[in-house]
Amino acid sequence: MTSPAIAVVNNDHEHRYEHRYEILHDGALAGFTEYRIRGDRVVFIHTEIDDAFAGQGLAGELARQALAAVAATGATIVPVCPFIASWLRRHPDFDGRVSWDDAERWIAGDHLLKGSEGSSSA
Repeated sequence: MTSPAIAVVNNDHEHRYEHRYEILHDGALAGFTEYRIRGDRVVFIHTEIDDAFAGQGLAGELARQALAAVAATGATIVPVCPFIASWLRRHPDFDGRVSWDDAERWIAGDHLLKGSEGSSSA
């Protein structure tokens, strides 16, 4: 029996202001994590795995690969999504790239993240 092919792709053309990393399981969309770009910050706002793919570790793999891709660009990670925030707390690999203060401001309603207005696309 062969293992399923797992791929994480950055679908930054899906929406004009919201982008997402998608995880594919044998070519089928299994889930995604949505993000917005605010200057040099990437704000993760929502993560979802289809029920048909639950319990296979795909959400963690999606988080790991998406966060690694963002960190590689030098951008700051803003974990607004509860799953991404929880994952980051359990995996300190990205500590130097995370802004918990910006996440708190975003949750409080400051979606512009003052001082980081910058462009809204990559």
